[in-house]
Amino acid sequence: MKQFIVVGLGRFGGSVTKTLISMGYEVLAMDKDQKKVQEFAAIATHVFQADSTDEQALVELGVSNFDHAIVAIGDDLQASILTTLQLKKLGLTTVTAKAVNELHHKVLEKVGADHIVHPERDTGIRVAHQVTSKNLIDFIELSPDYSLVEISAPTSMHGQSLETLNIRARYGCSVMAIRTRANEMIISPNAQDQVHEGDILVVIGSNDDIARFEKGYE
Repeated sequence: MKQFIVVGLGRFGGSVTKTLISMGYEVLAMDKDQKKVQEFAAIATHVFQADSTDEQALVELGVSNFDHAIVAIGDDLQASILTTLQLKKLGLTTVTAKAVNELHHKVLEKVGADHIVHPERDTGIRVAHQVTSKNLIDFIELSPDYSLVEISAPTSMHGQSLETLNIRARYGCSVMAIRTRANEMIISPNAQDQVHEGDILVVIGSNDDIARFEKGYE
């Protein structure tokens, strides 16, 4: 199972951290503010007060052993940029960084951020789901317990009908639509409709059922 680092425990970073933990992932959370660290001490797997721009501090925390880092710093653009740079320098395969404006976005791209999110449009919950699934394209929370997601059909689904996949019976989710690779939209697909690798499935269900569905096709 993936292990995550979240740097910055403000509203966005805190939401990412809580969602990842609720999904069962191990999270190393850090912030320079001791109050925020104390707030998450009983929530996160590991939580530390640290300067994320300090390469030696990151080395001592063993960040290179983690799979994915989310840089959620928003109030200090220099710290956000330097942290992203240090994490990539230390060998993090994937770094997702929060941008507060388009200029910040461009600089994060230049220093190696793999994914860039904008908190005004990407909630912490949404981002947490996106970073934990290689096939998840979009995540829309309908209520605290139910969501609608767009998932790219993996190789394991290729050429199979919805009847054969039996998604509703196996996972409790419903396929509401299929957007084919030819960009054709099939609304309320029937059991005989086939799924091909790269098609986009629009799926609705409880968060628990959707999580099981995602893991079933990893």
